[in-house]
Amino acid sequence: MASQVASPSASLHTTSSSTTLSTPTLSPSSPSQLSPDDLELLAKLEEQNRLLETDSKSLRSVNGSRRNSGSSLVSSSSASSNLSHLEEDSWILWGRVVNEWEDVRKKKEKQVKELVRKGIPHHFRAIVWQLLCSAQSMPIKDQYSELLKMTSPCEKLIRRDIARTYPEHNFFKEKDSFGQEVLFNVMKAYSLVDREVGYCQGSAFIVGLLLMQMPEEEAFCVFVKLMQDYRLRELFKPSMAELGLCMYQFECMIQEHLPELFVHFQSQSFHTSMYASSWFLTIFLTTFPLPIATRIFDIFMSEVS
Repeated sequence: MASQVASPSASLHTTSSSTTLSTPTLSPSSPSQLSPDDLELLAKLEEQNRLLETDSKSLRSVNGSRRNSGSSLVSSSSASSNLSHLEEDSWILWGRVVNEWEDVRKKKEKQVKELVRKGIPHHFRAIVWQLLCSAQSMPIKDQYSELLKMTSPCEKLIRRDIARTYPEHNFFKEKDSFGQEVLFNVMKAYSLVDREVGYCQGSAFIVGLLLMQMPEEEAFCVFVKLMQDYRLRELFKPSMAELGLCMYQFECMIQEHLPELFVHFQSQSFHTSMYASSWFLTIFLTTFPLPIATRIFDIFMSEVS
């Protein structure tokens, strides 16, 4: 990977500037230790996230629209003065991580996971997600335009479900909007490269979240990685046997850790699949507010593979 980052909001393949972040390199010492400068930046990043957690306006603004990916992470005037320097520090820290990704991922994997848990700045999310799943240089990206020229047997089913995916989000809510069109494109393309899975409704929410962060070609590559390397396709196979296994494992956990709740559920014939299926199929994207669900997805990208 090139050691340059043009703009934190730019994608890996759409960089329009060759400006290099003038940041010092990460300390090459033990993978379990950060340099004093990095520790200081990390502390400031933690403070930024604390402020974000206490500022509901800031939290709601994180994922308003993919079109706003170049805007400030924080929109609330009550926090802007406190966060301006902290946000800049987090950009510097994440700029180091992105610029030195190959070395950082090999030598400081635990630290990367810790940073992700503390929050990926919105403007870096598209780049970091691609790096986390190694989707930034997939050969299949070159096939995307050709796939769109083909006909998929799932097209009618995909069209039917498009309006049900993030129906209140500005990027997708208008019929025949750009957002709905690129969502259709990615789902159609994947149904052609994985004919066994084809299309399954819950997967559109995952693709929709990706499209809020990055262009459709890159969202397609990340989705392919998620389905293959993260084994999400096992959940979406026609038999859904893997989903059944997840339900069984989750039910056993409830029985072990929350026995009274388990007994109550059983007495009411309230089966795990009645409430938890969507948690696994959409990775909580239909369960929590989008900013919170996006943070969960950050961790999923970082720790599940």
